[in-house]
Amino acid sequence: MKDAFKLGVTGGIGSGKTSVCRVFDVLRVPVFSADREAREIMENDIEVMSSLNTITGKDLYVTGSLDRVELASIIFNDRAILEKVNLLVHPIVFNRYCKWALVQKVPYVIMEAAILFESGASKYVDRVATVVAPVEQRVKRVIHRNKLSREQVVERIKNQMDDEMRIKLSDYVINNSENDMIIPAILKIHDDILNLTKS
Repeated sequence: MKDAFKLGVTGGIGSGKTSVCRVFDVLRVPVFSADREAREIMENDIEVMSSLNTITGKDLYVTGSLDRVELASIIFNDRAILEKVNLLVHPIVFNRYCKWALVQKVPYVIMEAAILFESGASKYVDRVATVVAPVEQRVKRVIHRNKLSREQVVERIKNQMDDEMRIKLSDYVINNSENDMIIPAILKIHDDILNLTKS
């Protein structure tokens, strides 16, 4: 059995990557969430926890679990620290993803990652689908979901690659505004990849 084909699913904060991946999940395509895995590593890997404290110069685990609000406020205001945190966590995430992908007995798998291109994760996938939505809708979704202020959301959007650049680097685009139907777009990609894996 040859290795499963790998699709990367990316998009800016609030674009709706998770909703898109839920549809793929219904289609029985295994989804690896890089962001969820990174959180799990920062919560449980003793060496990573110690390094995070060193990098930020703070004890981020005062309560026994990671103070994600504090970490976010530090990394989204200091690019150098953000890069150090990424260099610490991403290689472990990619390593886990590669091991995970090897044991999946399916035609293709998905890596869902907000910063697929910025983190270098795109080299671990064969094709990329970018999820896009109007900035205003994204801001509203994130304020509602993460209980953040408008300023905090806008700051995070600024820290990520813009949609135009993502689209240029992608093979597929899924429009996820309130007026768009995502299921037909996802089914089209699904069929396309199944055809590719058969050829």
